[in-house]
Amino acid sequence: MSVGLEAATAGPRRVEPVVCLRKAHSQKARRAIRLRFGYNPFVSYDSLPVEIAPAEVRRLLDSGEPVYLIDVRQPEEHALCHIEGAQLIPMNTVPAALQDLETKADDATLVVFCHHGMRSLNVVNWLRGQGIAECTSMSGGIDQWSTEIDPDVPRY
Repeated sequence: MSVGLEAATAGPRRVEPVVCLRKAHSQKARRAIRLRFGYNPFVSYDSLPVEIAPAEVRRLLDSGEPVYLIDVRQPEEHALCHIEGAQLIPMNTVPAALQDLETKADDATLVVFCHHGMRSLNVVNWLRGQGIAECTSMSGGIDQWSTEIDPDVPRY
């Protein structure tokens, strides 16, 4: 019976890649390890959460940490209101922009947002599935940004 107990307690072999990820010194090395061992977007390999609040995004921007704001709304929505400095990459064009996003993620954290946070959360989960863990979704989207951070950004 000890074989069954060992098999039950051994669990999946996720320890080795996680240890390697924490010791990897560059984001490219961490991405290569994730791709080699497989990636589960529901398992946290790094300390970056899948979703952060607008106040935390503001703190990151104010602290001078390297951050790219990625707006995944449609051009019509972006025309109504936008966050200064954000790059518009509509959700349906994200796969075509993957290489550019990988390059950006090597230099900074990608903060993805949309109107209310649902599309951006889907994009972040997809990006993490492609091996880009240096991304997070802004909870509540630009709507919550407008109410909590910058009331000059119009709501729609």
